[in-house]
Amino acid sequence: MSNTTTPTLPPSLDLPPHLSAQKYFFVCTLTVLAWDALVLTPRSYRLGRLPKWPALKFMYYFMQFWVLADFVVTGVMFFSTTVIQDKDCVAFWPYEPICTAILMAVASAVHVMRISAIYDHVQNVRATMWGLYALQIIVTALCCGFYRSVHLEDGQGCIAGPLNNASWVGIYWLAPTLLYATSFVLASLRSIRTLETRRVSYWRLMLRDGLNLYGAILLVNLINVFFYFIMTPTGPTDPIKTIVTSMAAVLTTTMSMRIILSVRGDLTNGGTFSISSHAASSSGANTHSLSGSGNRPRGVNHTFTLGDMRDATVAVAARKEGGEWDADKSSVTPREETKAVLPIIGEDVDSGIPRARTGLGVQITVDQQVEYDDGFPTRK
Repeated sequence: MSNTTTPTLPPSLDLPPHLSAQKYFFVCTLTVLAWDALVLTPRSYRLGRLPKWPALKFMYYFMQFWVLADFVVTGVMFFSTTVIQDKDCVAFWPYEPICTAILMAVASAVHVMRISAIYDHVQNVRATMWGLYALQIIVTALCCGFYRSVHLEDGQGCIAGPLNNASWVGIYWLAPTLLYATSFVLASLRSIRTLETRRVSYWRLMLRDGLNLYGAILLVNLINVFFYFIMTPTGPTDPIKTIVTSMAAVLTTTMSMRIILSVRGDLTNGGTFSISSHAASSSGANTHSLSGSGNRPRGVNHTFTLGDMRDATVAVAARKEGGEWDADKSSVTPREETKAVLPIIGEDVDSGIPRARTGLGVQITVDQQVEYDDGFPTRK
């Protein structure tokens, strides 16, 4: 009777169930990251062509670079089959928690600036958001010291996890989740208040104000926190608590970048809220009429400046149903796509008040916009 030996798999293929699941999930994370980087490339290019460099624009490009530097390097070490645990992984483990803490700090700063801006920088809202932000910075900085390299077998890759799988280290993710929950609630309340001025469907309201972005960030971080505090590991080398961390960080970053791209108008000081920008423009249009004085006789040709055309466009768009959403463009709308509708101004028969004739207008397409504030163009 001959003895038969069962072939054994190398450690890189003989993975525990939770470690195998985490590797599959990390592949999904890298796929999302690659796809998102590809999709956002045109909008990133248009954003880079804008002349100013406010804080939100700088943070957008920082997150776009940093998220790649964080998870591409982490992925290389995680899937490497040649790393040695006691040498390579012990030296590498601080990289992931520290880089992720920096990434989450910048993403949270976007939320703080944006929520403060849509509330017109009210003191109590700013104090609440910045207080939660300071708490996040302190908590994540302290918790970075309580991560260690999960002691896997040689050839199974390097991964960082909580020291001794302690659940309390999950406050590393709980602190930013509190901030994202607050930003989601405040953004939703601000959007719902606009329904008193103009009724729109909740679906349209969500898309207009980017509430789906705030909600997605909150949801993925809540799931990550639940994994830290609820899931029970099978042993000290079980990485079940950190399965969702990579996806949470990547989605938080990409959704925060989209929040920046969805800002209406200028990015300075966090941008403006879509309704408030139109309210200001509409009030200005009521006091500055395109036709000038109401005593001007009929039949006289009117002279319009580009500023008059812009004011009239905003005023007409604001009066249309849903115009505050359709007319508003994000901060990266190409200038060559900008169109203005110049209404034909008539005078009311009874009061002589200038008003736009319904259904009449001239559409003007701006092919090129010249910033004359920077000086007149010169021909070489």
